[in-house]
Amino acid sequence: MARRAYVFHPGDRSRKERRDLTRTAARSIRDDQPAASTRKERGLPEPAVSGPFGPGVTDGGYWNLAGAWIPAHQATSQHIAGIYPFVADAGLGHRGPIVGVDLNADALWHFSPWESYVDNTERGTFSTNILVLGAYRAGKSAAVKTLVTRSLAFGHQAVVPSDAKGEWVVVADAIPGGTVITLGGGTPARLNPLDRGPRRTDATDEQHEQMVQQRRIATLIALVELALGGVRLTAVEHACIHDALERCIADTHDHPTLRGVYDQLGLMVADPSGDFRVSEGAVQPRFVLRRFVDGDLSGLFEDESTVTFDAAAPIVVVDTSELFARGDLVAQLTQVCTTAWIQAVVSDRSAHRTRYVIREEGWRDMTSLAALQMYQQWLKLSRHYGISNIVILHKMGDLDAVGDADSQERNLAYSIVGDIENKFIFRTNHQEQHSLQQRLNMPAPHVDMARQLRKGEFLAYVGQYSYLVDCFATSTEWEYDLFKTDDAVRAPDHDDTHPALLSPTDLDDLWPGTDRDDLDGWLTPAKELQ
Repeated sequence: MARRAYVFHPGDRSRKERRDLTRTAARSIRDDQPAASTRKERGLPEPAVSGPFGPGVTDGGYWNLAGAWIPAHQATSQHIAGIYPFVADAGLGHRGPIVGVDLNADALWHFSPWESYVDNTERGTFSTNILVLGAYRAGKSAAVKTLVTRSLAFGHQAVVPSDAKGEWVVVADAIPGGTVITLGGGTPARLNPLDRGPRRTDATDEQHEQMVQQRRIATLIALVELALGGVRLTAVEHACIHDALERCIADTHDHPTLRGVYDQLGLMVADPSGDFRVSEGAVQPRFVLRRFVDGDLSGLFEDESTVTFDAAAPIVVVDTSELFARGDLVAQLTQVCTTAWIQAVVSDRSAHRTRYVIREEGWRDMTSLAALQMYQQWLKLSRHYGISNIVILHKMGDLDAVGDADSQERNLAYSIVGDIENKFIFRTNHQEQHSLQQRLNMPAPHVDMARQLRKGEFLAYVGQYSYLVDCFATSTEWEYDLFKTDDAVRAPDHDDTHPALLSPTDLDDLWPGTDRDDLDGWLTPAKELQ
């Protein structure tokens, strides 16, 4: 180690004289240092470290016989959270089922929309609804099934108003007490979308009657406008539907059906003593309802319900896969009817039940102004009835099918989706960049990150906070077989081995994605969004 000169100066010397004395002392010490040859002659080893100041000299000017070895810092996530509070987040706590792993904090990620709603801290939310958005084969369905099935152990229930692909039927059959209602395919099951539903014990008679009336008329108008291609009904046509519904309620002693409304509209058309404007206004709605009475949708929704809703069942699935094969319009009409029936039977606050309502192909519920208004009202009242609506979309562009550009319908659809506070964003396409930023107010780094997520990974927005979560829905063979949706897709060269049992290398071969190191720069911490 280099010696340092310590020189004591008399107090009466000037600054220049003191500086000269210091330099003279330093020069004399430097002259006393042994040269390299002298070190070799004395048997001293040469320095092993070379620095920018010469052989064996480090940045600090010290001599080292060997390179310095500094062990890597090790700490638990609890300590890291204190040292780096914007990287390792505490998460949402341990209330609710385990959905996956928080990749930022390297900890289990629990989530329950009802627990977040009753949370009075800054991590609480004001809504129980969830938006699930992601491209095909991004892992949306598996994550939703993971959340729903694991929530059953916490006392929650689930309802699927319209299972278009039949994938939830397998889940319901695997759960003890699960109920499946199959429509179409020769089954005798019928659902009446105009059912009154259970009595709300917490509402007055007047309030209850008003809610039932509004739901019934909104369902009729949504069906008619949807079948007419989104054309809005005139004031006379609205009045005709109201009048026909009131007459049907009186004739059937408060058991109206689509067939009954259809018959009343026919009487209004054929009435020679009535107003000709009423006769003309009843023509269009009657032609639409004829499709349910005598057309391709007959035998499904036109008469009294032949099945009942099991309120005690942990999960109830309405299988509409047979009807969805008939085309988009049939699928949309079917979804309006089944959703109206489900809303009538589950919107009972006095039951003190908490249910997930899974809306596959959520954009089908928003195809007309009447349907949008009914949908918006239902989302607003969800927390009042203890319901968490899970709206699943493949992309924001799905809403472009709602109305024309800059129309009231499309703007309302975007507003409804944007107002959902809890969001699960899976892998998205490049075309979604603008919509995610403008419609969902996602930060630009998060949008870039969403394009590189692997299958099963998603960005979770809960209130004002965001998390990067890896859903491990395939942690067991039973769960993988239960949640998989790609029945026609098989892993190449792996026979019957499922991805849950493959090595990480095999997983990369089966589900190709961006290398994990490429995401390090985008692993943004869970923090309050600006």
